[in-house]
Amino acid sequence: MSELIDNNRKRKEDLKEIIKTLNKSEDHERTRSEMKKRFSKILKTLSPEEIAEAEQSLIQEGMAVEEVQKLCEIHVDAFEDTLKKNRAKDRGAARLAKMPGHPVATYRAENARLKIELRHFGRELKAARKTLSTEHLAHAFESVSRIEVHYERKENQLFPYLENAGFTGPSKVMWGKHDEIREIMRAFRTALAEGNIEQCRIRGTGMIRAMKRMVFMEEKILFPTALTKLPEAIWIAIRRGEAAIGYAWIKPGNLWDPNVAESAVRDKPPEAHDTGAESRLPLDTGELTLEQINLMLKNLPVDISFVDEHDIVRYYSDNADRIFPRSPGVIGRAVQNCHPPSSVHVVQKIVDDFRSGKREVAEFWIQMRGKFVHIRYFPVFSGDTYRGVIEVSQEVSGIRSLEGEKRILDGEKD
Repeated sequence: MSELIDNNRKRKEDLKEIIKTLNKSEDHERTRSEMKKRFSKILKTLSPEEIAEAEQSLIQEGMAVEEVQKLCEIHVDAFEDTLKKNRAKDRGAARLAKMPGHPVATYRAENARLKIELRHFGRELKAARKTLSTEHLAHAFESVSRIEVHYERKENQLFPYLENAGFTGPSKVMWGKHDEIREIMRAFRTALAEGNIEQCRIRGTGMIRAMKRMVFMEEKILFPTALTKLPEAIWIAIRRGEAAIGYAWIKPGNLWDPNVAESAVRDKPPEAHDTGAESRLPLDTGELTLEQINLMLKNLPVDISFVDEHDIVRYYSDNADRIFPRSPGVIGRAVQNCHPPSSVHVVQKIVDDFRSGKREVAEFWIQMRGKFVHIRYFPVFSGDTYRGVIEVSQEVSGIRSLEGEKRILDGEKD
């Protein structure tokens, strides 16, 4: 047994050495070839989980997430032959994941559709250079851009549960890769608006390549690893929270039914306890039932989230017209993991300033999809004791355009 443990440890150390060597090299192709020769045996026996665990180990040892993101595509390219040959064993969770309705089956169905959309987009990209028209290209791009929902569902539903299982590397690295794709999409949209067909070609080609590589990393590393790390009870919880984010192009199947699956699972996640409509909570002014509090928060014309004193997300208001996507998977997640790696240091600075009393509010505003969004963060204290942060987001386009005045009786004259 000890010999087996030593061998596994040696394999992981060798794998990390491969990744570090690839990262340092300027001659990618030459080094890739050398690594294949030098570590031919270990490369042939690599599992997706070992590659993902190597990434996580590098982060835990102090390598910046951004650096791991840079080398991610390099080492995936080096291990591509091995990953293509690696087949998940057709048993247990792997079999279930092929059933329509299972979260992994839904992700894979979206990836299959994305490949079709990218082929169409590529054809329109070539046609635009000949016709000097971007009309059809714009339609193709808008269809491809629906993959954003796929990425948001990963970030809000799959990543939190991997983090809870102690597996944080893939979520940090992949979220960063999502943001790289988003940046390419923004650049393409700008070129499209300007009618710059040459920039459309450059950005569009880069987008196709980045999205295809993301599909490969999902199919060959992320999903096989997630299936080994997460029990069926968690997949049930993931499935039930997916609709809060939505789906790209497709609807999930129903062959894998979470309600049927739950009946066979004993270690299912605990459900919220219903204290009954008549239980009233005494507040500083008045008292409300849990139902009334829930209804009040859900019907406010703003998005509200609450993060406790331990930086854990405890609540978000599930409004009908949420500005930013949220799903049940975010509850219990560290707030630092709810933001892209590139902005985590900003979030941490705000929280630290709130905790120390240095700041009383943090305020931002952005424009997205024709909306003007006002975002504010407020610290919460009980006496002198820091208890958390409230986030309030509001779409204020209509408010910004108001002029004059309208009194309450003005709306009652007719």
